[in-house]
Amino acid sequence: MKNIVILISGRGSNMEALIAARDKGELPVNIAAVISNKADAKGLETAAKAGIATRVLEHKAFASREAFDTALQALIDEFAPDLVVLAGFMRILTPDFVRHYEGRMFNIHPSLLPAFPGLHTHQRALAEGVRIHGCTVHFVTAELDHGPVVIQAAVPVLADDDEDRLAARVLQEEHRIYPQAVRWFAEDRLHLVDGRVQVSGAAADFTRLISPT
Repeated sequence: MKNIVILISGRGSNMEALIAARDKGELPVNIAAVISNKADAKGLETAAKAGIATRVLEHKAFASREAFDTALQALIDEFAPDLVVLAGFMRILTPDFVRHYEGRMFNIHPSLLPAFPGLHTHQRALAEGVRIHGCTVHFVTAELDHGPVVIQAAVPVLADDDEDRLAARVLQEEHRIYPQAVRWFAEDRLHLVDGRVQVSGAAADFTRLISPT
């Protein structure tokens, strides 16, 4: 069974989805630790109640981004993770940190990458008048909100949508696809080939994931 470490900065709703999937027997991983850069992150309490080790490493205590990332890397590695999962971790990571976890660090982003990297994705999608929006799980690379795509989920943009309504529908899909992506990793079904992700035996999974709900 693979070890994962989850990084959060706030409530960690995607972390909650991963814990729920683990508790239902749908995610064959050991969540070794949840680490936050903010002591008041609500997700820390949730993780502790679920019996998961928690740690805090305040980024404000470090003089530079590089110094923080060096300390964070050492803390993460104490738990010997096979996969690092970013779940609302609001930090731009340094290239050295990203290289250390190359091929074993996930992020989830609330847009259909490569569209709308960065912040305010739902507002920007509405402003651009797109008809389809969604979310993406990807391997992390040094380029912000880029990297090989593992899985995506799409939602329609409705005529009466505002930012909150659209964000809520996208978040539901995030909670669906992040556990699936982590499960594929845990089952050794993800393969990086020429910078693209191939998922072995995934046809049935994709059919279920894109079926209307």
